[in-house]
Amino acid sequence: MQITDIRVRKVEKEGKMKAVVSITIDNEFVVHDIKVIEGEKGLFIAMPSRKAADGEYRDIAHPINSATRERLQQLILDKFQEEAAQ
Repeated sequence: MQITDIRVRKVEKEGKMKAVVSITIDNEFVVHDIKVIEGEKGLFIAMPSRKAADGEYRDIAHPINSATRERLQQLILDKFQEEAAQ
């Protein structure tokens, strides 16, 4: 699996959410609404989610293992910081 495109839309409002990101996988599949969030320990990503009937939020698209999540997060945060520097 290759991330072939990352598009960052910065959020201008004050708050913890800094950007909304779309990624393209293998030039064939897109995942929208990945959020870049400023937490107590720094920036992290939150996958797209939906509120369930029980009031909990559940990811609707997400990596299966932690290694893939870490790689995806690093790619997205690198792109976010690259664009923030411009």
